[in-house]
This record gives sequence, C-alpha cells and structure tokens, in this order.
Amino acid sequence: MEKSLDRKLANIHTRPTTAKDFILADAKDADMAFGLTAPGRRPEPSDGPGTFRSLAEYRDHMREIIRQGLVDILLMSTSSSEVLTIEERLFDNSSVTPATRANDTTDIHLVRGGRYSQAPSIPFRTPTIDQIQCGKAFCTPEERGLGCNLGLYSITFNNDPERDHRTLEAYREFRLEAEQKGFRHFLEVFDPNLPGAVEPETLGHFINDHIARLLAGVPRPSRPLFLKIAYHGPQCMEELASYDPHLVPGILGGSAGTTYDAFKLLAEAKKYGARAALFGRKINNSEHQLTFVQFLRRIADGEIAPEEAVRAYHGALQKLGIKPVRPLEKDMELTG
Repeated sequence: MEKSLDRKLANIHTRPTTAKDFILADAKDADMAFGLTAPGRRPEPSDGPGTFRSLAEYRDHMREIIRQGLVDILLMSTSSSEVLTIEERLFDNSSVTPATRANDTTDIHLVRGGRYSQAPSIPFRTPTIDQIQCGKAFCTPEERGLGCNLGLYSITFNNDPERDHRTLEAYREFRLEAEQKGFRHFLEVFDPNLPGAVEPETLGHFINDHIARLLAGVPRPSRPLFLKIAYHGPQCMEELASYDPHLVPGILGGSAGTTYDAFKLLAEAKKYGARAALFGRKINNSEHQLTFVQFLRRIADGEIAPEEAVRAYHGALQKLGIKPVRPLEKDMELTG
C-alpha cells in the first residue's frame, strides 16, 4: 500500500513552495525515555491495577492509531516495532509508515530518581539497524524488508567542542551504516540540555546554524528525510524553512499542556514554514487519543482553526461520555 509519507515528501520536493502537504506523526517511543511510566497514568477513577497503564495497553493504543490511519508515521521503540511490524504485520495494508527510535542518548534517560538529563548528553544506541530492520543481529538482503526501515536519530549540541565532537562522530557512523543498509532516518536536534550552554535569545539561531552547517557536508543518500526541532518562534522557523525548503523542517510536541497548547503550536508552526509535527505526550495524555488525532489532522490540513478545534474536541468528548481533564475555558488557555 502506498505510504502517505512517501507521497507527501515527493510532493514537497517537487513543489517546495506550493505543496500543502503536512506530515503528522504519533510518537509512541517513550518507553526508550521514561521506562515503565511511558504508557501514561491511568484515568481516574480506574479499575486497572497500578498507577500507570501497562505496555500491552500502550501497544493497544498504537494498534488503534494504525487502524485509524490519520497519522503519516507511528514512531515506536524497537521492541514495539518487533511486535507490530514484524510479527503482526499491521503496516502491510496501512498508509501509515512505521518508524523506530534509532538511538537513545543519555539526556533522554528520564527514569524516576535519575539525574542523567542534568548531565551533558552522551551518544548511545541500544538497537542496531539490523535489529530494527529484521529483529536480529544480522539481516540477509531479503530480510531487511521484514521490519521497520525508518528511524529517528536525535542529537544534542551543548556548545562544548569535545562533547559535540563525540555527538557528530556518532551521527556520522550511524549515517554511513544507514546508507550502506538502505535505512532511512529523520533527524531530531534537541536544544542543549546543559543549563547556560547558549544565551536564550540566540538559542533558535544556534540550532538553525548547527543544522545548516552539519548537513552542508552530507550528500543526498545520507541526508535525513526531514527535521524535528523545538519551535523557537516565527522568525527562526521562517529562517530555516526559507534557507532550503528541501530540509523539510518539523516540530516536536513537548510536554502535555492544554489542548489549546497542542493545537495552537501546530497551527503556528505550520503558518511559518513547518512541514511536519511529532506529538507524543500531547496525544498520549489526551482524554481520547483517536479524537485528539482527528483534530490534529484537520488543523494540519488547514480545515479548522485551533480555537474552533478545542471547542469541537470538547463537544466530541461530551458525545463520547468522557469527562475532560479541564473545563473548556481552562483548556483554551496557553500554558506552554
């Protein structure tokens, strides 16, 4: 089945200034960051055991998202992809593209009681490309199509020559291996996780310049399909989007916040040049994930404004008999 991601990327590169296509992804790879708490808290009151949902419940939500077919990408951990992509073959007849987190640097080791995120990022990869592609250490050429062939690779620059050198070396090794094995990736560039690494007023420019400088030395076969970065406002997004439309800039969703936080972020970033958005916690912590995604899709496609979408979302929750976490007036506030 044709993947909507491939069709949209082709349109964007063919008509970079006029294509209206927007790539939307659900990021359900949080078990590679938060561990046991990744599936999210159970709603109250709950009949289920424990404070947090189980991994099985987390994967059930993934199955629902695949069946719904409104996102272009479902991002998972390698272990979840092994189940859904290789064993259950859920993507074979779906327009959704499976993707996995290809590396897990120490700044995303967000375990309870941990302090890793407070220390400068150290490059690390748990899964190998072969394990992502076929579920084992070594793949034959025929086996490489069994699993996932798209990965998210993340890097964090901390404005430190030695540490950033290690980050760049690790990314170069990954790119070379990925090119050799026909593995595609998109690139996430996190803001520095070391306090004071960059002055706040120059942070967006710091990230933009790093992206342009890094990719200037990368030929097409090794380049990322698109980018994932924090939204640093209209000026920085316009600057990056106009520099080279083939970079395909995208935004990350960040923490949960209000429904308006999510919907406004998507509309704002798109207005100023973003071509992709990856929402994880904002989807996972919503009252009803499929309905939340439905409105994200409509905003991304320009069918509805974020303010109207929040009101319509609450109306849909009422019809479903689901009590919202916040009353409408509170959910219309910007808190991010």
